[in-house]
Amino acid sequence: MTQNDPTSKPRVLFICSGNTARSQMAQVLLEHHGGERFEVTSAGLEPGLLNPLTVRVLQEAGFPTAHLNPKSTTPLLKGHFTHVITVCDRAERNCPIFPFAFKREAWPFEDPAAATGSEAERLEVFRRVRNEIDAQVRRWVEEQA
Repeated sequence: MTQNDPTSKPRVLFICSGNTARSQMAQVLLEHHGGERFEVTSAGLEPGLLNPLTVRVLQEAGFPTAHLNPKSTTPLLKGHFTHVITVCDRAERNCPIFPFAFKREAWPFEDPAAATGSEAERLEVFRRVRNEIDAQVRRWVEEQA
């Protein structure tokens, strides 16, 4: 299916530098709030390992995480996306061109993986960022209606 196919779902790609926290959260939250309306994936400029605190804060809010795995943007460059959304400043500055993307947006969020302190303090940052992404995703889904 192509972008011009009226039966196809809008395809959304969330991009972050490592695809270990923010973009994964955005993917799960849009999958939840958008239901079956969107085809959603996430990727990173330099994918790392999925942050265990990302998994923890998503699961404690009742979201599934078994399907999450960090991916590179490189194999997706020729993909047809309705929306390419960067969720960090570094990804926005260094994001490759997606020639078949219809719209590009930037939603810069703090990097929870950079948080320091005790596990409880770091978890608090992850929860706050999850909640900020959740609010942005909800607003965006409403705008797409």
